[in-house]
Amino acid sequence: MRSRLPRSTVLALLSGAVLALAAPLEAWSAETYPTKPIRLLVGFPPGGANDLVARAVAAKLGPRLGQQVIVENRAGAGGNIATELAARAAPDGYTMLLASVASFAMSPALLGKVPFDPINDFAPATQAALVTSLLSVHPSMPAKSLKQLVALAKKQPGTINYATPGAGSIAHLASELFWKTAGIRLNHVPYKGGGPAVADVVAGHVECMFSLISTQTPHVRAARLRALAVSSAKRSNALPEVPTIAESGYPGFEASGWLGLVFPAKTPRAIVDRIHKETVAVLKMREVQAQLENVGLDPEPSDPAAFHALIKADHARWDKVVRDAGIKAN
Repeated sequence: MRSRLPRSTVLALLSGAVLALAAPLEAWSAETYPTKPIRLLVGFPPGGANDLVARAVAAKLGPRLGQQVIVENRAGAGGNIATELAARAAPDGYTMLLASVASFAMSPALLGKVPFDPINDFAPATQAALVTSLLSVHPSMPAKSLKQLVALAKKQPGTINYATPGAGSIAHLASELFWKTAGIRLNHVPYKGGGPAVADVVAGHVECMFSLISTQTPHVRAARLRALAVSSAKRSNALPEVPTIAESGYPGFEASGWLGLVFPAKTPRAIVDRIHKETVAVLKMREVQAQLENVGLDPEPSDPAAFHALIKADHARWDKVVRDAGIKAN
């Protein structure tokens, strides 16, 4: 009579066989990825900084992967529409998101609740670029430096106006953080975008502005604006002669935005690592660096762990700034 194996033994053998078959399949999938085009979601319209970074990276990343990286603009709700789509996408490596500090840190702070978890719903691959804000004044202003502007604001409290691209923008939150650090208060004049804001400051209707360096650089070079300081930890390649706020008497101050690539959570680590490696190589290309630097963006790749830590830190940081300043969403 043929002896029968215990049920537990049979199940163990079957499990081992399944795992043995699955391991080569998983390795094969990682080695051959990608086998079809990859979708790169962007939460803002074509033509802006987010779109420019996405297209600059996608154009060089596709050939390195052997598949197209197709940029898909899904604008709306401050980037939240595209961010939610990415969070709900299949974690198979074929949907990426150009994440921004706007939707990952500022929207949750301003709105209180968003339809995704910026910390747990995504697998960060790499930071791509720093988005630096610049504090500048109209040439008629007597302040020739940040120190002089602060002194003037303390001498004439409540009389100086400053423009930003909008309430709740990175520039607005960075400015609020600095006014608190410096112990001064300027009157906020929010605009619907950096273009209208810079136009009014250049025209002399508003004394100064805190806005993205990319919208101000041409005017600074043409002496229509006087640049005082940048909000990043290091000087911007777009205007290397302009000091940082930290260098101007406020050590440790830093308030930059960022852009980077993320996948839906649970995307295989091998895929995340592959995209990280190839994107870092793309961001080191002089051609890509020049594209970004020409519009005031500084290429800044990082490893996945460092990028995830930045997302967590900024989520907590900007939430505190918004609560302390009592800022409301537009």
